[in-house]
Amino acid sequence: MASSLQFCYGEYVLYRGKSLYTINEAQVIESFQCLLKDIEHITYASYLCELIHISMQDEESNRRLFVCLISAFYFMKNEVVDIEILARAFEVKLLDATGFSYNLETCAICRKKISSSDYISFQYGGGVCGNCEKVNGFKISYAAFNALRFLSKMSFENIYRVTLSSQVKEELYKILSLTISQNYFKKPKSLETLNYFKGVSENE
Repeated sequence: MASSLQFCYGEYVLYRGKSLYTINEAQVIESFQCLLKDIEHITYASYLCELIHISMQDEESNRRLFVCLISAFYFMKNEVVDIEILARAFEVKLLDATGFSYNLETCAICRKKISSSDYISFQYGGGVCGNCEKVNGFKISYAAFNALRFLSKMSFENIYRVTLSSQVKEELYKILSLTISQNYFKKPKSLETLNYFKGVSENE
């Protein structure tokens, strides 16, 4: 039972039946049960798992995302990273690994090189320069655009070094949430639980 607990990381020997797998052998590498200690850790860990679920087909393999997921769990376990920044970085890596990354180096419409932008086009999948029409997208600050580009280039293992302002984190949350809901078969619901509890706490 210990090897099948939520968030458990281990090595498994499976027997494939007609419709389900049976665990024949299991060795726990890290249980990550410490993530169950509070609502924030439970919610964000569940959210990362939900992102994996909605972005991939059954039995599809993606080693890059697996490494990012386990790294994220270790970061949360050791409490060495801003959990919101961790989630945003994971979302960026998820979009990249599944073919939905943003074009942040050139204008998504005219392909002219850009140093920064204040608009992300959902239709064309990237930043838009000052000379092109800005429709079917999302207006963001230059700081948020630069943060998005930085997260897309940075190794996930170094995400603990990143600090962002509350405003930039909020902007990234909005644009990444919209992008995820538009590109995958359903919108993740895990973070809505945390937002609900935060709202109740603030009202009290």
